[in-house]
Amino acid sequence: MPWLIRLVVILLLCSAASGLAMAAEPVFRLPAGFELDVLADDVAGARSMAWGEAGTLFIGTRRDKRVYALRGPLSGNPERFVVADGLKTPNGVAFRDGTLYIAEPRRVLAVRNVEANLAKPPPVEVVIDELPFKNGLHAWKYIAFGPDGRLYVPFGAPCNVCDQDGFARILSMRADGTDRRVEARGVRNSVGFDWHPDTGELWFTDNGRDMLGDELPPCELNRVASRGEDFGFPYCHGGTIADPKFGQQGSCDAAAAPVQNLAPHSAPLGMAFYTGDAFPASYRGQIFIAEHGSWNRSKEAGKTGYRVTLVRVEGNRAVSYEPFLEGFLDGDEVLGRPVDVLPAPDGSLLVSDDQRGAIYRIRYTGTKLAASH
Repeated sequence: MPWLIRLVVILLLCSAASGLAMAAEPVFRLPAGFELDVLADDVAGARSMAWGEAGTLFIGTRRDKRVYALRGPLSGNPERFVVADGLKTPNGVAFRDGTLYIAEPRRVLAVRNVEANLAKPPPVEVVIDELPFKNGLHAWKYIAFGPDGRLYVPFGAPCNVCDQDGFARILSMRADGTDRRVEARGVRNSVGFDWHPDTGELWFTDNGRDMLGDELPPCELNRVASRGEDFGFPYCHGGTIADPKFGQQGSCDAAAAPVQNLAPHSAPLGMAFYTGDAFPASYRGQIFIAEHGSWNRSKEAGKTGYRVTLVRVEGNRAVSYEPFLEGFLDGDEVLGRPVDVLPAPDGSLLVSDDQRGAIYRIRYTGTKLAASH
């Protein structure tokens, strides 16, 4: 009965289409005076972001093997390009001197003169090969050029908790991979960092270990006060919690304490100091963090993360930690997962979402004077 088979197929397709049509849309919540627009919703797996010198937005992915570029007005409908394809976990992107740099787990790649050739980009070159690699866990990378012109590359621990030489650290190097030096050690898995706009110091997020329960340990926001500083992994977590297996390897008193403990299992990824002038003055120099969201908390405890948070700082101290953008969760249903935050040239703030394949733009439309008090 071919007609019956066709009927079943049609009914299944209609059911699937109906389910897609009824999929919940996020209802975003922001402080008064702020508005959110969807800049693009066709950037599958959107992860880390970087600006080109001519105003092109480059976006890495993790599982989608592509690097995208958006060119056009931030008010909406920018043109989308694929500038590299067939890559291995190309999460990290950075731009310097006309060249787009792309981080894979084992290599750093480059696309030269890419902004002038978005429709037909030049071939991808390998500029750094044979980076330390163990098993793929925490191997995807966030990369950026620092104020010193060096390329900063993290090497996450290839485990939940372990002691592996050459990992759990952030290195810097020249753009060709030479002159490597350790900037921070004892870092379980950082997928986001930025430099203080006044002091030039490196600040970074770090994902806490798993399997110590729903509420332990916290994730972290850290500041590198001196090159090579030790932040405690694997023997200390959150500045005060000795690891049950590796705690004898060091004292929490000897490790650099977090500037701010973040929600446990919230998976803080991209972070950025806000340096624009389109938000109220009270936001300038403050830190936005994309919390990708927990995967291993019990149903009773509920999910953490799935939001963009704001850490207010005074000098080198954090003075508050609060939600800024919410709406990626509806009860226990995940509607999106923020990955990176990036100030735009016009002072707005961009947020990437790898679940929805979207880039959001947050603008301030209120009265600055009233909102800055």
